[in-house]
Amino acid sequence: MTFDPSEQGLSADEVQERVDEAIAENEVVLFMKGNAMMPQCGYSKRAVGLIGQYRDDVATVDTLQNLEAFREALSEHSGWDTIPQTFVDGEFIGGSDILAELDERGELAAKLDADTEGVEADGSVTDAPF
Repeated sequence: MTFDPSEQGLSADEVQERVDEAIAENEVVLFMKGNAMMPQCGYSKRAVGLIGQYRDDVATVDTLQNLEAFREALSEHSGWDTIPQTFVDGEFIGGSDILAELDERGELAAKLDADTEGVEADGSVTDAPF
């Protein structure tokens, strides 16, 4: 089985609907290449890892089903056509580089509305019960 990028799984209308619904219905959503278990690019893998430090309830959407349509639909929400893209409560946060910058400044957990009780800015647990 080979991957043919010209074979698209979703129409542009289906992509637009999926993007609109995912942003509206999920507190945190990551549009990425691949999925959380098997990212298909380094930037998506980085974004999953950064978000995963603070949230385990992130919705992901695989954009490889029609990459160009996803780029166009996401651009309407964010002004960016690059992937990955992270949205929190309907607000565009950024891609993997922005997530990394926020994490370095200790601001990512707050941006993700994460429950940070007992978690240091570097993601380590401070209040272990043992």
